[in-house]
Amino acid sequence: MSDIPQSARAALPAEKLQTRCDSAALPFETTAELEPLEEIGGQRRAAEAVRFAVGMTHDGYNLFAFGPEGTGKYSFVRRYLERAASEAPTPADWCYVNNFEEAHRPKALSLPAGKACPFRDDMAQLVDELKLAIPAAFESDEHRNRKSAIQEQFKERQEEAFGKLQAHAKEHDIALIRTPVGLALAPIRDGEVLNPKEFEALPEDEKKSRRAVSEDLQKDLEGLLRQIPGWEREQRQELRDLDRETTMFAVGHLIDELKRAWQDEPEVVAHLDAVSDDVIDNAEAFLPQEAEGPQILFGGKAPSGSAIVRRYQVNVIVDQTRREGVRRPEPPEGVPVIYEDHPTQPNLVDRTEHIAQFGTLVTDFNLIKGGALHRANGGWLILDAHKLLTQPYAWETLKRALRSERIRIESPAESLGWSTTTTLEPEPIPLSVKIVLLGEPQLYYLLMHYDPDFRELFRVAADFASDMDRDTDGTLIYARLIGTVAARDGLKSLDRDAVARVVEHGARLAGDAEKLTTHMGTIEDVVREADFWAREDGAEIITAAHVQRAIDARVFRSDRLRERVQEEIHRGTLVIETEDARVGQVNGLAVIQLDHFAFGRPSRISCRVRLGKGEVVDIEREVALGGPLHSKGVMILSSFLSSRFAGDRPLSLSASLVFEQSYGGVDGDSASSAELYALLSALAEMPIRQCFAVTGSVDQQGRVQAIGGVNEKIEGFFDVCAARGLTGEQGVLIPEANVKHLMLRADVVGACREGRFRVHAVDTIDTGIEILTGVPAGVADASGTYPIGTINRTVARRLADFLAKARKLATPPKAKRERRSPGEDLGR
Repeated sequence: MSDIPQSARAALPAEKLQTRCDSAALPFETTAELEPLEEIGGQRRAAEAVRFAVGMTHDGYNLFAFGPEGTGKYSFVRRYLERAASEAPTPADWCYVNNFEEAHRPKALSLPAGKACPFRDDMAQLVDELKLAIPAAFESDEHRNRKSAIQEQFKERQEEAFGKLQAHAKEHDIALIRTPVGLALAPIRDGEVLNPKEFEALPEDEKKSRRAVSEDLQKDLEGLLRQIPGWEREQRQELRDLDRETTMFAVGHLIDELKRAWQDEPEVVAHLDAVSDDVIDNAEAFLPQEAEGPQILFGGKAPSGSAIVRRYQVNVIVDQTRREGVRRPEPPEGVPVIYEDHPTQPNLVDRTEHIAQFGTLVTDFNLIKGGALHRANGGWLILDAHKLLTQPYAWETLKRALRSERIRIESPAESLGWSTTTTLEPEPIPLSVKIVLLGEPQLYYLLMHYDPDFRELFRVAADFASDMDRDTDGTLIYARLIGTVAARDGLKSLDRDAVARVVEHGARLAGDAEKLTTHMGTIEDVVREADFWAREDGAEIITAAHVQRAIDARVFRSDRLRERVQEEIHRGTLVIETEDARVGQVNGLAVIQLDHFAFGRPSRISCRVRLGKGEVVDIEREVALGGPLHSKGVMILSSFLSSRFAGDRPLSLSASLVFEQSYGGVDGDSASSAELYALLSALAEMPIRQCFAVTGSVDQQGRVQAIGGVNEKIEGFFDVCAARGLTGEQGVLIPEANVKHLMLRADVVGACREGRFRVHAVDTIDTGIEILTGVPAGVADASGTYPIGTINRTVARRLADFLAKARKLATPPKAKRERRSPGEDLGR
């Protein structure tokens, strides 16, 4: 390697490859000494947005909290809301009761917090008492005697009227007799009814007189019979009045007691008045029935038997004493903070259930079930945006409720006109709720762009960052987080060295030595798993060794594919050369991401050049395996070559670039510098040392730019070299801008410290090609000429040769020119 120019020979020192956390600077011995972490660290912007949304009382200031999964969005928002919610007044209870005038439109009642269930119990007790009091009142001697008196009065009135008519008829020798078809008048003599023969045998004057009297009596009889239905109606009305009076006597004091108990609630008092009137009108429903037929759950008339209980029940929709499914003797202070895990349309606004009876579906107000909006009314409702949007009609239903500020119960079938069963139209409940949606950034921006209602309803965005600064404050926040997790989950305390190792791992997960990941779920998992290994060892405290073991175990559980790739490289199935030198061939580095685990995979990139029309062919794109970012990187290579070597002349080459043994998609521009090295090597016919691997993107000026996954890429090539034996010549070229991101494994850092492996940081293509070939790149002088013996000089000459050949091929032979006539030339 002595022929590498001095400017490109130095590799990065080991101290640059990993930024250690100085445990001696941590102001504690173990995490047991630290104060619990109440707030989430590194999310000042998001915390300010949440605080603003909580304090803003105007409509439309709902909150969308977005950021990478696992950054603690839910836990932070939930904690903050619960703290703020405890200072607000407790909202009301809500219940549905029967609407006795329109049974299909149940009424909604609002009651002070904790009062809905007592009201429900009072109504249940009232019905129980009515079921005893009303039959007892109807079976009392007074009621029976008064009923008998009314019936006797009607009977006497009827008998008196018929008696007068019969006496009058008897005076004229006419009898009032009962026949199978009703009452009739018949002539008599000496107390005996005359038959038709005997009547015809009478003198003509007598027959005429008798007929006239019979006609008058018949009119009187008909008039009397017409009066009887009216008397019967009067009797029934008197009996009804008696029943109402009896029922009122039995019910009045019971309902009056309830009205006095609920006198501060006008809606309850009004409902009790309606109950009183309905009970009085339907008192027979409380009386013993001979047989109960099919019962209808709703309708204008009260059903008989046990169904009467449902008519006067109270259906509690919101009970503040059961805010999270736990019954409390008193409602908790503050407003509810509800998380709905399954935000379907019925689970949001509620649903009306049905019962199958006699081949049809029936329902009543008792089958109305409250939804998440009811439970969160007056407070906060937290929803997962992705789950919400994937549920049919849920998003539109939520928006409609927020805009109208009412919770209206309507099934999707009803809104689309598909429902064929009898349904209810419950009275809408006023809505006062703040919504928090949790989701990914892309989802937020898609809704902002495509849904015009979204920006009006969700005016506040809480942007949760994926990382935080790794400074003194950030390190202490990590330490307090670790201590909080240990105390909360009953784990062993961590010493300062263990905390330092977790901090270093947080920087590695962030992919930046100057940052720490805010994916707190992963950090908490590492702490819990370190506790497991500490208990396995019987240790009293978690040490750095236990943390490292937890990290190694997590990697081991996930790296089967990485191990398989390394095995295939070691066996020669996947060809990666780490010795000798090759023209137009370089080792590129890619990253394979498997959910939470990523690893580097070396790839062989090759290039071939020939005379052409200035085309750099991306074989990956030609076969539809290359993504747009990779194709963009290849197109930049053409621009670089043209601007550097062919500014005033055509670029007469054709080059083809390919990832060898690549059978899947390729995307990203991190291989563009490696492809350019292979292209320059092929043009200059200068071999590239295969002991190096390369990563980095390149711009049109030849500057090497930062890429992602630099740690995994370096380690991927290191593992290949380590398996074959480290020689001290192997190494990786990375962009200089990525040095601050280095958090390499301890074994890689150790090998670099011992001089068995090297990491070079390059800022330009010229620096990189010097390291890879051992030949100076060369700088052009004022005339644009590169020094002899440099890469750029050789490339420029090769391209000039291509151009000369292209021109020669394009020029017609001299003999042909001489044979052409002037006319032919003019024609051409």
